[in-house]
Amino acid sequence: MDWLWLVGRAVFGLYFAYSGLNHFIQFQGLKQYASYKKVPAPGLSVVVTGLMLLAGGLSILTAYWIEWGLYLLVIFLVLSAFIMHNFWKETDQNAKVGEMNQFLKNIALAAAVLMLLSITNWTW
Repeated sequence: MDWLWLVGRAVFGLYFAYSGLNHFIQFQGLKQYASYKKVPAPGLSVVVTGLMLLAGGLSILTAYWIEWGLYLLVIFLVLSAFIMHNFWKETDQNAKVGEMNQFLKNIALAAAVLMLLSITNWTW
């Protein structure tokens, strides 16, 4: 079963690391989206959240400062769910469904990260 843990850890960590890297690759588009969502200092917000995701993903991959990385991910996921994916404010039905899916994805991922934080016997 150890190999299942390693594969799951690699996929989970790479997901967040890639998402963080994507904040820099798609910087202009994400900055515009953050501006549309009325995020203060949208450019800085994209950089900070990109670093949070990258640090969290790399901490899962390397098991270095794992708790700090997981806390960063929980903070990012919950805040972005409520700030960026506030589906209850959408008037267009298609946009509402898309934002609700993203909201629920972030909340589910935050729950998974919290479960990882609850593991007391670290077998990384």
